[in-house]
Amino acid sequence: MVDPIFQSDTYQLASRLLDASALRQEAIASNIANAESPGYHRLDVSPDFADQLKSRLATGELSRGGAALKPVLAEDAKAQTVRPDGNTVDIENELLAMNRNAVEHDYLAEVVTYNIKQLKLAVTGTGS
Repeated sequence: MVDPIFQSDTYQLASRLLDASALRQEAIASNIANAESPGYHRLDVSPDFADQLKSRLATGELSRGGAALKPVLAEDAKAQTVRPDGNTVDIENELLAMNRNAVEHDYLAEVVTYNIKQLKLAVTGTGS
């Protein structure tokens, strides 16, 4: 009875994206902390994660096996060297990414919370 709520594509998608958002925040924090480290290469969530998520959503596999899909950190291959020492962190872009990620995280948390509130409403008959 509870499984359909937690197996829905909307819940699974929001949950996986919420995991990626939390991991991206760790990457951004690491990037900012190492902005002055010579040779440091920017980290982000692997682009393979988004591709796999889209693929599973399109084929309907997300609701059946979405929990097995986990985001991982990878070196950002698109980041260009911004300093002579090989560091690829642009602090301004990291701060913008941090703000964008915070907004995405808040939205995704609301989607997951809504699904849980729907379950509580079904079980108790009250939404509060």
